[in-house]
Amino acid sequence: MLVPIALLLLAAPPPARPSAFETLVGRALTDGATLATVTDLSDRVGPRLVGSQRAAEAVRWAVAQFQTAGVPVRTEPVKVGRWVRGEERGEVLPGRVWHGGPLALTALGGSAPTPEGGVEAEVVEVTSLQALATTPVEGRIVYFHHQMSTPEGYGAASELRSYGPAKAAARGAVATMVRSAATRSLRSPHTGAVVFRAGERPIPAVALATEDADAIHRWLQAGPVRVRLQLGCRTEPEVESANVVAEIRGREKPAEVVLLGAHLDSWDLAVGAQDDGAGVSMVLETARLISRMRPGPRRTVRFVLFMGEEHGGAGSGAYAEAHASEAHVAALESDAGAGRPLSVYFRGGEGAESFLGPLVRPLAALGVEPAPRKHTLYGQDLKALARKRGLPTVHVWQDPTHYFDVHHSAADTLDKIDPVALAQSAAATAWLTWSLADAAGTLAPPPIEPVPPTR
Repeated sequence: MLVPIALLLLAAPPPARPSAFETLVGRALTDGATLATVTDLSDRVGPRLVGSQRAAEAVRWAVAQFQTAGVPVRTEPVKVGRWVRGEERGEVLPGRVWHGGPLALTALGGSAPTPEGGVEAEVVEVTSLQALATTPVEGRIVYFHHQMSTPEGYGAASELRSYGPAKAAARGAVATMVRSAATRSLRSPHTGAVVFRAGERPIPAVALATEDADAIHRWLQAGPVRVRLQLGCRTEPEVESANVVAEIRGREKPAEVVLLGAHLDSWDLAVGAQDDGAGVSMVLETARLISRMRPGPRRTVRFVLFMGEEHGGAGSGAYAEAHASEAHVAALESDAGAGRPLSVYFRGGEGAESFLGPLVRPLAALGVEPAPRKHTLYGQDLKALARKRGLPTVHVWQDPTHYFDVHHSAADTLDKIDPVALAQSAAATAWLTWSLADAAGTLAPPPIEPVPPTR
């Protein structure tokens, strides 16, 4: 006798409900929302230099994104500095064995302008801050030379860029130039912030395209080099801006907060698709995905889009001060571009590795190393909070191979993003955020770190 198909279906066991991992990761890999978000931010808002009208537009855009996702959102005020780039030109004057000509350069954020008519001086090369202390530089333009060619060289190169100009000014230099902190260039200079603290004399400071920098390095070995710079940048009074803060309230332990952040501002040379449009889009995707989970997470998940990371970290400082008394139990930050996820780094106390192991292991399906790694690394916008509170941090380490090809340059555009790699990193970020918020226990905190002395 034939059994009706309907009866067979009724008798069959119900299909297994997808796990939280399958739900979050599956949606992140297939919904296309992460790429759509960074595309919208790049095309609709564009460059988001802190203190600019575009940065203010980015705040409104981000609020609307969270509202559309149904995630409660607010803004928290931040006072930020406003620096305007203006004109930027430079040239090498003809020498004994070179023709001279225009330089591919860009002003560093926070640079002083040149005097009216520009500044012209002989160039002196130094390769470290230690060497600067013993090199005669008064009345000269200091050129900071380095040989960054891989991502691992960024720390040393950025130290010269950030702190070299103030130290050179203190010794009487009239301006500084630095080889761009980059792993690739087509005469595309890479900007970044220069630090002039209260009481220090600001001077003009530029980054050179690596090709031009290497030419100056070569020419200096043959004889004196003179350069003329013309910069019209200026610093204006502080303006009101905001961090964008959204959260999904925990169902059992709402007072315990897992934070996921990225920075909303960018440099002005391009649309900041990698730095940090990709991170912003991963934060928003995580918010969308977790808001659809039923039941929701045990703990509160807070999403923060910080303002001002590229130029002093005003947003992260304001957040740390406003929320210092709250029980943050873990924090993650997405500020590493759009490369595919490779591994998970963490800062935590005793037992942290065994706690994280089961949370990280499923990510092997995305090609992530299955065991977490202990590291001193944490995001720039988490430093202020982490140092005050001994906050555990977790970091999705993404493939950095091509990140510094475009970082802080006019080449940081949407076409450099690999949609598959972006979706994979969004999936890893969403899963780790959810796992930390929904776990039965919490990550042991590391010891509170002393704040390092001012350079």
